[in-house]
Amino acid sequence: MTQTPVAEMSFEQAMQELETLVTQLEGSQVALDDSIKLYERGAELKKHCEEKLKSAEEKVAKITFGADGKPNGLTAADE
Repeated sequence: MTQTPVAEMSFEQAMQELETLVTQLEGSQVALDDSIKLYERGAELKKHCEEKLKSAEEKVAKITFGADGKPNGLTAADE
């Protein structure tokens, strides 16, 4: 089975695969070499998810509010 490259995954896809890997590792029914490969893949997925979350947080932080407290637009991306 060919794995999807992590960089091509959505946040949700990466989280789902990460949860599956954690379950496999916690079950301790995996050979040592396979456990190491699963751990490495998990580390890559974790990093990808963190980057996706950081990007989303930055987008949310750029939302500006009017005097009435309602969202009013976005600040320029370079700010």
